[in-house]
Amino acid sequence: MNQTFRVGVIRVITLPDQAQAEIHGRLMEQYVPALKTFTVCIPDQPEGIHSLELKVQAVPKIIKAARAFEDADAVVVSCADDPAVEELREELDIPVIGAGSSVAAMAGRYGAHPGILGITDYAPEPYARIFGDRLINLGTPEGVNGTLDLMTDKGRESVIRKALELRAAGASSIALSCTGMSTIGISDLLMRKCGIPVIDPVLAESVCTYFECLRTKK
Repeated sequence: MNQTFRVGVIRVITLPDQAQAEIHGRLMEQYVPALKTFTVCIPDQPEGIHSLELKVQAVPKIIKAARAFEDADAVVVSCADDPAVEELREELDIPVIGAGSSVAAMAGRYGAHPGILGITDYAPEPYARIFGDRLINLGTPEGVNGTLDLMTDKGRESVIRKALELRAAGASSIALSCTGMSTIGISDLLMRKCGIPVIDPVLAESVCTYFECLRTKK
């Protein structure tokens, strides 16, 4: 099958550089060449989403941004907290995919007790809903309070230490819960360090998007 699917990608952080904003879209096209992505950032969200308050602020912006993609084959909200995903599924007639529920769906294949690794002390809604008390949550990596902290050497080192702690705590896999982890491309390194499956959010949302496009395009 040589069909190409047009996918709108919504970034929940405000990035003035379009090439930087399109990183997730380019990764999706690399993972699944049948996807052709178009990226927008929501406005006035310079730190992205790393709290429930920021998630609430982002929801109406995401809904507004998604309406520009009504003629696409699918919309992806590239955020592990799946902000506005349920609302958009009610509003749009095309598949709406969230990074968080995509990661959780994949992590469920690798044992009953995934460890969560992200930038919030709380588990994003899809992870908590799908895994409940089976989820191992040891909090955020030291010194990582938002997605921008992941871009530093100290942030990366802290993420690695937390991943090793999760493995020691009995995690059957590591469910990354911030798409910034995809931006820095750390999942392969974590798998080598920990020896257990690590679920990359952008890879997971790419696979789920392709599945939904195939399922709905007869």
